[in-house]
Amino acid sequence: MTRTQKYRKKKPGLSPGSLVLVGEQKVDTVKITLFDYDQEHIEEKIVSNVEDCFSYRNNNRNTWINVDGLHDTEVIRKLGDLFSIHPLSQEDILDTANRPKIDDLDHYIFVSLKMLQLDSKSNKLIQEQISIIFGERFVVSFQEAEGDVFNPIRERLRLGKGRMRKMGADYFAYTLMDSIVDNYFVIIERLGERIEDLDEEIINKLSKKTLPRIHDLKGQLIQVRKAVWPLRDIVSNLDRTESELIKDGTSIFLKDLYDHSVQVIDTVETYRDLTSGLFDMYLTTINNRTNDIMKVLTMMATIFIPLTFIVGVYGMNFHYLPELDWHYGYHFVWALMIAIALGILGFFRKKGWM
Repeated sequence: MTRTQKYRKKKPGLSPGSLVLVGEQKVDTVKITLFDYDQEHIEEKIVSNVEDCFSYRNNNRNTWINVDGLHDTEVIRKLGDLFSIHPLSQEDILDTANRPKIDDLDHYIFVSLKMLQLDSKSNKLIQEQISIIFGERFVVSFQEAEGDVFNPIRERLRLGKGRMRKMGADYFAYTLMDSIVDNYFVIIERLGERIEDLDEEIINKLSKKTLPRIHDLKGQLIQVRKAVWPLRDIVSNLDRTESELIKDGTSIFLKDLYDHSVQVIDTVETYRDLTSGLFDMYLTTINNRTNDIMKVLTMMATIFIPLTFIVGVYGMNFHYLPELDWHYGYHFVWALMIAIALGILGFFRKKGWM
């Protein structure tokens, strides 16, 4: 039974909108970080209680609330009440096995994505669900654990660089999505390097560990594909929505994000084909090695067959063999066998078989 199936056993029988975490608890305590900003000012703080966020709801500035950890459903419920988030959206936040999606409601837009990170030591692909809810002057993001790809965004907020603090919540939500997609390119580039390394390994130094590495790479590419494949439709729907939450100035950036998502998908599909080619190359290399071994064994057998025949003839237990009493018989047999062996080797070389 998979982990997803195990955790989903909690869901049957519950009413729609029930807040149950589907997935693993990855942190001990929930961490809430708040950025409240406009073009001139910015306030950054770690919030100890959800109630501390209430005063920032209607202050005519943009507010970004980031939640690390999903196991405390009361935090989700209180933030849902604060920003009038539908219970079904709250349920989707807690369903970490859910497919990436987008929901366009009246006063907010809900986007669910998969954030991918590749462990540099173990080369394991780490997947985490990111839920982003944005409306008029607010963005709320929910993550399974602490640690993400948003540090450059935080730094740009603090320094006031670019247009981030000049534009609305829709543009900020775009920057979060764009950061996730940009990190896809980093992951894909590293997977591409592994494909090149495996290709060289298959040709030059094939080992027993090669096949498991190919299987591992194929599994990671499948995982990446599941994460990025719905992305194109999400960005397309976000760009084509008639919601007033998406301003005209943000639309052109969403089109650029759509182009990036298509590029990511195309690259992943190309790498999947290359990985399938690695399997074929591995099998071909194994077959070639097997053929080489059989070729050597066949040549050795061909050489020793006539020698075995000669030895067998003179090993018969007949009393009257003419050569038995010949003084140079032993030397003659050796010379004959050597000549036959050299003749066969010369024949093989002439045919180009060795």
